[in-house]
Order: sequence, then C-alpha cells, then structure tokens
Amino acid sequence: MKISETIVMSVGGSLIVPDQIDTTFLKNLKSLVSAETTQSGRRFIIIAGGGKTARRYQDAAGEVTELTRDDLDWLGIHSTHLNGHLLRTIFRDIAYHIMIKNPDEVLDVPDQYRVIIAAGYRPGCSTDLRAVQIAEKIGAKTVINLSNTDYVYTDNPHTNPDAQKIEDITWADFRKLIPDEWAPGLSAPFDPVAAKVAERDNIEVAQLNGLKLDSLRDYLAGRPFTGTRIHN
Repeated sequence: MKISETIVMSVGGSLIVPDQIDTTFLKNLKSLVSAETTQSGRRFIIIAGGGKTARRYQDAAGEVTELTRDDLDWLGIHSTHLNGHLLRTIFRDIAYHIMIKNPDEVLDVPDQYRVIIAAGYRPGCSTDLRAVQIAEKIGAKTVINLSNTDYVYTDNPHTNPDAQKIEDITWADFRKLIPDEWAPGLSAPFDPVAAKVAERDNIEVAQLNGLKLDSLRDYLAGRPFTGTRIHN
C-alpha cells in the first residue's frame, strides 16, 4: 500500500516509563499504530523521550558529583536511546532496523518501513526539537506530542488545581507560558527551542494525552478531539 501520510509523533518518557515500564500503554500504542499503517497507509516516525528514567540518572549522578549542563544533557539523551530501543524492539516487525538519532538520517530510510523510531541526538535541546526538525525534513506540517495530560494548561495541573486548560492557542501566546530557554530536566508542555522553530516553520503541534488513545484516533480521523492545538 502506498504511503498516504507520514505522522511525526513525540512520545513522552512519562508514558513509556511513568515509574515502571508501562506495558499496557506500549501494547495499546502498538495496536493503534499497526492498525493505522495497514488500514490507512500511514507511516509513523516516533520520537522517544527520556522522562523519569533520565531524571533518575541525573538525580543519582548529582548526589555523587557536581554535574555540568552537558552531563545532564547526555544522561537525558542516552535515556531516550534506551526508551527508543525499547520501542524499536516492540515494533520490530514493521519498524526500520536502525534507531534514528541525527534528524538528517530520516531521509535515508526506504519507504517500505512504516514505522521509524528516533531519539535524542546532541546536547542543547529536547526530543521535542528533534520531532520538529524531522517534520521539517520530510515536509510535515503537524507534530503530535503525546504526554500524560489532556491539554496544555496555564500552569502545571499536577501542582496547581487552578490551572486552566487551553484547547487552542497561537505559538506567540503559548511561548508566553514557557521559559525562553531550554534546560535539561525542564518540565514544560513543549521545549521552548522547539516552539520557536515550529512557529518559524509554521508547524502545528497537537498536544494529546497518550493514556487516552481515543483522542489520537479522533485527531488522525479529523474528528473533534480532546487536546490542545498550537499553531500560528
């Protein structure tokens, strides 16, 4: 079947390893993606985040020695590699056999592979930027960002009960809600560096809850969905 559309999707480490590895989420994700590749002809480029795995390594190292920003970054990057290899193994029957790190490498993957797994590359940014860069490389105008919250909020809903959900927001207004710069371990709905690039390149981001994959199905089908649309 000819590829009908390529979906760039960032999967937060908080979904893959919220504490222990969430095999229920992984099974549901594989089921949805596999069905979409066979029934709709879609191809998926999935970028794995580091999540709690990264923070555990960063915190442990910090208790033993003083860490540089690069130290924190590399621990986070290698955590995305571990999570990415987990995803590549799960999708091994339909996935490209090499995990992509450098965004340029996505252009070398033959069309026969309906799933491509990617992860972190260099210090200085998160996997959100890699997702946006990959979208730019292949000409995609949308990135799906799966996290463990339903929407982007005016503040962290896990710590502030008064945080208000946002269903639709421009990049200009969204960037007012987040820091200007990215730092290792930053907890923000989307990497500030990636947000600037997405705004510049007119790339839309759909922020969805990966634990409620019906929202992802609705979004892919063009139906009303639970989540936040960020765009110019």
